[in-house]
Amino acid sequence: MAQIHALLLVSAEALSTEDLMAQLQISRGNASMNVRELLDWGLVYKELRPGERREFFVAEKDMLQVTRCVIRERKRRELDAMKRSLDQLATLPGDPNDPAFQAYHRTLTDIQQLADNADRVLTRLMQAERSWFWDKFLKLFM
Repeated sequence: MAQIHALLLVSAEALSTEDLMAQLQISRGNASMNVRELLDWGLVYKELRPGERREFFVAEKDMLQVTRCVIRERKRRELDAMKRSLDQLATLPGDPNDPAFQAYHRTLTDIQQLADNADRVLTRLMQAERSWFWDKFLKLFM
């Protein structure tokens, strides 16, 4: 998926599935499945051409928008799923006086707090304005 996205990012023109297959030497199924996933993530768009039966694809070129899309999907697929699992683990019964249960609960609470903090940071990054985001981001490396 990353190879297809990278090719579409650097391509000056929209590419068809056949173009992707030829340039990356991948199967039609691989190309189709990964392009569909990139479409779902909002990283790639279809470009319609009059008189053409083939579909052409172009990548989102705005890197802030790409970052937002990746953050949104990773958060939804990974962080949100982890938080749901942690919430389920927090409901497991146990003896509050048992040192093992106390250690378990303490560790679980620490992980939940870390996940909540990560959730807040990622949500803010998704909502960030271009100038604010880039100013703060670049200051991390300068």
